[in-house]
Amino acid sequence: MDISSTLAHEFGLSPSIVNATVALIDEGNTIPFIARYRKEVTGSMDDQLLRRLDERLAYLRGLEKRKAEVSAAITEQDAMTPELEAALTAAATLAVVEDIYRPYKPKRKTRASVAKARGLEPLADAVLAQDAQAEPEALALALAYVSDEKEVPDTAAALQGACDILAERFSDDAAMRARLRRLYEATGVVRVKAVKAEDSVYSGYYDFQEPVSKIAGHRILAIDRGEREGFLKVTVEVTEAKAVSYLTGTYVKNDSPCGRLTAAACTDAYTRLIAPSLERELRAVLTQKADDGAIKVFSENLRQLLLQPPIKGKVALGLDPGYRMGCKVAVVDPTGKVLDTTVVYPIPEFKRVAEAKAKIKALIEKHGVEIIAIGNGTAGKETEIFAAEVLQELGRPVSYMVVSEAGASVYSASKLAAEEFPDYDVNLRSAVSIARRLQDPLAELVKIDPKAVGVGQYQHDMPPAQLAAALDGVVEDCVNTVGVDLNTASPSLLSRVAGVSTSTAKNIVKFREAEGAFKTRRQLLKVPKLGPKTFEQCAGFLRIPGAGNPLDATAVHPESYPAAEKLLRLCGFTPADIGSPAISELKARIEAMGYEKAAAEVGVGVPTLRDMTEELLRPGRDMRDSLPQPLLRTDVMKLEDLKPGMELTGTVRNVIDFGAFVDVGVHQDGLVHISQICDRFIKHPSEVLKVGDVVTVWVMQVDASKKRIGLTMKNPAKAGRQPSTTA
Repeated sequence: MDISSTLAHEFGLSPSIVNATVALIDEGNTIPFIARYRKEVTGSMDDQLLRRLDERLAYLRGLEKRKAEVSAAITEQDAMTPELEAALTAAATLAVVEDIYRPYKPKRKTRASVAKARGLEPLADAVLAQDAQAEPEALALALAYVSDEKEVPDTAAALQGACDILAERFSDDAAMRARLRRLYEATGVVRVKAVKAEDSVYSGYYDFQEPVSKIAGHRILAIDRGEREGFLKVTVEVTEAKAVSYLTGTYVKNDSPCGRLTAAACTDAYTRLIAPSLERELRAVLTQKADDGAIKVFSENLRQLLLQPPIKGKVALGLDPGYRMGCKVAVVDPTGKVLDTTVVYPIPEFKRVAEAKAKIKALIEKHGVEIIAIGNGTAGKETEIFAAEVLQELGRPVSYMVVSEAGASVYSASKLAAEEFPDYDVNLRSAVSIARRLQDPLAELVKIDPKAVGVGQYQHDMPPAQLAAALDGVVEDCVNTVGVDLNTASPSLLSRVAGVSTSTAKNIVKFREAEGAFKTRRQLLKVPKLGPKTFEQCAGFLRIPGAGNPLDATAVHPESYPAAEKLLRLCGFTPADIGSPAISELKARIEAMGYEKAAAEVGVGVPTLRDMTEELLRPGRDMRDSLPQPLLRTDVMKLEDLKPGMELTGTVRNVIDFGAFVDVGVHQDGLVHISQICDRFIKHPSEVLKVGDVVTVWVMQVDASKKRIGLTMKNPAKAGRQPSTTA
């Protein structure tokens, strides 16, 4: 297989671009670096497409390696033929390679292997031949294999052994397995039955069936989990007569004694060997597809969560709700530095609400707090009500937002948090983290295991290595897309920069603490264990606001500084003009000259020139600033306040296969089912919604006892629909 040609065909790229991109990957370049600074080589592929190509490259290389192993194994058995070699060469998947290898693969003790050891293979060949003239001799031949010494007591045992050999031979036929696999994929039905009669979250699957070709990934994951927990029994079924007819139509030549024996071997091959194997294989494929889909959804949700717009330049107060241990409070300045901490008891049952209000008001006045972040955990609703009351009593504008505290407790008890806040206990660290999540979600959430941020579905059922690799890739892409301030970034944030390892990130911080703030990017080369290759990968993503060389504050890579300076001179500017009103004419002057001519003049490609121009116009720009700002609140509602038909504004918290969960300010997120998102057909909610979107919704139904809220994004008034009554 020509891997480059295969990739070029699958991704719709030219072979030259694929070859050049693969060479960059093989040289050890990171995906963010390739995506940002090698656009001319890759045809401007983005980071997500590059990761898909990299994953596919790894699969195809693994496929070629397995083909070589199988070829060598078959050759060692002196069984290689031109037909087998051609089949191996043409095999496009690992499943096909394993089908080809199946007859030659060393097996454990089987009924067929026992029969072969007893010398019954010639009898099996005679039965399979089904020669009408030789048939009496073939059946009589069974007498010759009767042997007490070989444990073949009679002709029936001999013929059974021959049939066992044939059944395994039919089962090992790669072409037959491929036909039956297609039958399962086209007509198979997933059937689910209850194992336990008791009520459970899986009760909807106690008598369930759906075609393999239509079943949704989230159902597969739910069924798999129900089976693991002992509630469900799952099978994949096809019409047995249809499947067996494939075998008999191929191997049975006539209605004779030997033909009937062969037909019996066909039925045995299917029911005992092929069906269980294909069922396991198909279920594994369904689970893998479901895993891939869930990981894709999780990755996209995580991407949107990490790229939520920061609330910059404001003093924030973080509230980590709690009952017995009280509500932990932390005030941080606009850079995230801790200014104050305390603990209050805002829950009425503790009879300290007045004291709590006085403390919070004092902190707000003392530090000029402008925004409040409230964790959504235990006692979150009561704390939100308390905060809303405090804000109503204040004489200055302050707003709040409920933020997900998923992973905050894990982080606050981690070694990383202990190193960052050695003087604070675990609970206060969590309050600091909650406040910082509102100020800069990306900088704070990179400290937490991506699996713990709570924007996936069935994440605990995913293959851990596959999930971790996908989510780590998302975090890396987001950090490098936004860029990092070299002089303020934490080790956690720095370790997500392209090419920077955890130990190198710590070395950067140690160097910064010992030598003072970085003045130029070139100083990075003085950091221990940060060599030229690491510098090449990371330098463009590390910014130094206010640096002596204005280019150090931009995403222009140091390798392109000469080109950037030449471009400025060509258009009548100097580096001092970068970011100033004067340089606003830069793009117009380049367009007047022509991008291709300007790129040739300065010695870069057109894609690099375009990126360079944007950076010179808006140095150190944060792409998150152009996104809709988070929804801040000043008042609160209760679940009991919701009525069908009520119009609300909410924030999308999670997007999953069957809908989206929206925070409408009542502590309990409401579900917008996929059918209620828009008036046109969509395959997945992510086509319309993403985490962090601020949307208008209408209440359809409320079930206070189960704390369930049904929402719609379709205006009932326009559609002439009447909302459901309250459950």
